[in-house]
Amino acid sequence: MARSDDRKQARDSLKAALARQPVIAAVDLGASKVACFVMKPDGVRRADRTLTTAGVGYVQSRGVKGSTIASMDEAAEAIALAVERAEAVAGVSVQGVTIATAGGQMASHRVSARVSIGARPISDNDCSRALAAALAQIRLPGRRPLHILPIAWSVDGQRGVRDPRSMFGKSVGVDLVVVSIADTIFQTLGHCVERAHLQFEGVVASPFVSALAALEEDEMDLGAICIDMGGGTTSAAVFSGGSLVHVESLAVGGEHVTQDIARGLSTSRAGAERIKTLHGSAIASANEDREMIEAPPRGDDPGAGPVIAPRSLLKGIIAPRVEETLELLRERLKESGAPIEPGAGIVLTGGASQLAGVREVAVRVFDRPVRLGRPRRVPHLADAVTGPAFCAAAGILHRAAFGPREAVSAKVLAGAGKRREPVDPGAGTVTKVAAWLRDNL
Repeated sequence: MARSDDRKQARDSLKAALARQPVIAAVDLGASKVACFVMKPDGVRRADRTLTTAGVGYVQSRGVKGSTIASMDEAAEAIALAVERAEAVAGVSVQGVTIATAGGQMASHRVSARVSIGARPISDNDCSRALAAALAQIRLPGRRPLHILPIAWSVDGQRGVRDPRSMFGKSVGVDLVVVSIADTIFQTLGHCVERAHLQFEGVVASPFVSALAALEEDEMDLGAICIDMGGGTTSAAVFSGGSLVHVESLAVGGEHVTQDIARGLSTSRAGAERIKTLHGSAIASANEDREMIEAPPRGDDPGAGPVIAPRSLLKGIIAPRVEETLELLRERLKESGAPIEPGAGIVLTGGASQLAGVREVAVRVFDRPVRLGRPRRVPHLADAVTGPAFCAAAGILHRAAFGPREAVSAKVLAGAGKRREPVDPGAGTVTKVAAWLRDNL
């Protein structure tokens, strides 16, 4: 407790010393790392739709196991430390943060609504009524909406309309995608951020924001699947027609590969992670039967020698886990009925995607073109944070600067200031969507 008080005093002193500039802070809370990106208002360059970060900080994750928080104190300390490092680089004080996660039993579903208008031009009010009718269908007991995004509009049943206003028709409809997590997980994340002495500004889905950072506009329009391979989860965001249409998440990630190596080679977790990074591969390589690797023994016996094994054994441990994870994700996407375009490509993000051979395995499993994604809209990042592992944090900043806007206010979805109360997406909906219509159509 004393350590927490000291940290709070240090943060208060820093805030008093620094100019209170309005900033946007993004925190990617994962099982392997916690990363914080900070952006000042002047970091948004609308001419070429790029961003400039004012500061970046990241630390090894603590208190997060798999896709859940295992220790509130350790997770809060990791968040606070990552934010402090980003603050020191940026020279600003961060008041609140938005968290990216793929855990919390994340799921998505689609809702549709159509309203009759008579044979006349479609107005803003007609679009508002269609959105309100769709939002009224959302019933998520025990769950918290993270994103409510329009997929497409329709006029007289004809889908694929981008902007129905001023078009003639007898009816106007809208399809929405709703991404949600367990409400208990949402509140746990909020409490964890508060213990780090920060304001909780909401949660976003990691695969969605990773896609915003890594996908090209053509990929979103023609169809793409962004697979975010994190330490505790493997998740996917499906895009079609320029819009998010589905999100899927599995509680399996890179940490499970590390555990398999530790068990298979009878080594420590730290040793297994090091071997995976230096020698790991999901595909066969030349001379792997004759090439030997060394791993530290498990335990603290000073007389125990290193574990020596052929590299082929390591590949035999890694490859089945990676292939099984991607196959399971493929089947889940099929079962979901998500509208995946026939020519949709795969873009891999997340730290686990950097393991040698993962791209080749993904090509074989999905039978689609696959590439590694990077934060394409943040061109001036340091080399250490330009890889696929930092797409989620960059994507939060991209979403804040360029959208897409939610069909309901982000503050309403996040429950800012009223986080403990259930969200009613239908309350005052026509008023809430009017601003969205002005900004997005």
